[in-house]
Amino acid sequence: MLLVVGPLLPAVEASTEDGCPAGGERASKEQGRRSRRHHQKHAAEELWVFGDSYADTGNLGNLGRELTHAWYDPYGKTFPRRPAGRFSDGRVLTDFVASALGMRTPVAYKARRRASRETLARGMNFAVGGAGVLDTGNFQRNISAQIDLFQAMHRTQQRGCGKRTALVVVSGNDYAYAADKDNGTSAAIAYIPTVVRELREQLRRLRDEAGMRRVVVTNLHPMGCTPVFTRPLNYTGCDPLANAGAAQHNAALRSVLAALDPNNRTFLLLDVHTPFAAFLLDDNNGDSDNKKFKSTLRPCCESFRPDGYCGEEDENGTRQYTLCDDPGRYFYWDDVHPTQAAWAAVARTFRAAVKSFLST
Repeated sequence: MLLVVGPLLPAVEASTEDGCPAGGERASKEQGRRSRRHHQKHAAEELWVFGDSYADTGNLGNLGRELTHAWYDPYGKTFPRRPAGRFSDGRVLTDFVASALGMRTPVAYKARRRASRETLARGMNFAVGGAGVLDTGNFQRNISAQIDLFQAMHRTQQRGCGKRTALVVVSGNDYAYAADKDNGTSAAIAYIPTVVRELREQLRRLRDEAGMRRVVVTNLHPMGCTPVFTRPLNYTGCDPLANAGAAQHNAALRSVLAALDPNNRTFLLLDVHTPFAAFLLDDNNGDSDNKKFKSTLRPCCESFRPDGYCGEEDENGTRQYTLCDDPGRYFYWDDVHPTQAAWAAVARTFRAAVKSFLST
């Protein structure tokens, strides 16, 4: 919008709090184009993160050891050497995507009031453990509600403003919820069209309403290879039906992105499935000493009981789990989440693609 102060004085461009030009009917198209070019040229890179525990860097509140393991030992053992709300021994996907952009990890929404203005200008992480595209029964903000938070923080949205990038991380909580509710993987697979349809709407919102210049969205890893599925098989193989469901989700997501963005200008499919599969399904990636991971299907932190959890203690404070000596030799940290070393290995496969896409 233009602030008109009189016929003999120059117009002054109004801006939003984040330095982006405010939109308005009075601004001409040419002025709008010039303004966007100016702000894109001089604006800092921003990363806004939406999703679940694969991306959460501290948004899940501390509700006790049983419900929120990530705030208790042994989580954070590698980084930052204490529990800090990350669902791993160390860094997670958000950290590595931020690194690919040449920036620090954006502050978690929960920690925003302690952050500096400079930190807040780089973006924010709204992702929270347990969240899904739809409601998952975990009482956490789904992706739609996370985008609502972003929009509430920005009075005016303008597509193409600055260098806003959204990272959307979906790792399967919707399908875990459907399987638990209806007691089977087949029920989860039947839920795929509903989940992908809603995901499409949220991706559209990020582009058309939230002003994101680029949107990076993950596909699903081979879910049947997570330890929660491999433990019943004595860690000797993956669940083929769960993996087939992940493949079906990924195919539907590719179709959605092709329809939303035929010219691949706004959306980037961040393929985590391929590198996960390369490590988890490759017969040559066994227990040989010259392999990156000593163990791919068994987690570093393993509960004593199948229905237990990493970090569990009994009433006397005695550990009810085993912990490996070197998380860097394990792909999975607990029954669902990768180690920092696994995320680092996966990130090496997409780092160049992310940098290239976001630099255009």
